[in-house]
Amino acid sequence: MGNCMLCAQIGVEPEFDQSAAYVEGWLEAMKEDSRAIFRAASEAQKAVDYIMDRTAQFERMAAE
Repeated sequence: MGNCMLCAQIGVEPEFDQSAAYVEGWLEAMKEDSRAIFRAASEAQKAVDYIMDRTAQFERMAAE
């Protein structure tokens, strides 16, 4: 999920080599906990934000 979010932000098309297994896994997880995907999306966004922030920091340092 984070991969897709990050790819969208940087303009890269993600690859879905194992998309069927991925979707199947989420369907199973959501049967057990309907809010699981929302927690996962929140954590994925936090990771993407961290990566983007660190990238911006490195770019600023390189420009100095």
